[in-house]
Amino acid sequence: MGFFDWYLKCIKGHYADFEGRARRTEYWMFFLVNLIISIVVGLIGRAIHFHMLGSLYGLAMFVPGLAVGVRRLHDTGRSGWWWLVALIPLIGWIWIIVLFAIAGDQGSNQYGADPKEGVA
Repeated sequence: MGFFDWYLKCIKGHYADFEGRARRTEYWMFFLVNLIISIVVGLIGRAIHFHMLGSLYGLAMFVPGLAVGVRRLHDTGRSGWWWLVALIPLIGWIWIIVLFAIAGDQGSNQYGADPKEGVA
């Protein structure tokens, strides 16, 4: 699966899906493609003198970004409410990045089946 396919999977298949689990690859590929698209959209917005274009894109991507983050936390066995840790200045964002980077639980957990089980 290509890196853009991971992005499309989050947009098309799981836009506002806060249930289940997301692999590290799914979260980080979504993050990477979203970052690249955000930069491009921001540059296009500046070029056409419509500076709100980047903000509109960010608003459209808020829900799927939050949803894939919640599913990623579910993969590590944590509730989606752990996202609120990011509200703690500096330390919160570092801790969230660590949580998103650690390996998920092997096998099923309370949030669903292991997303890696079907991958060979």
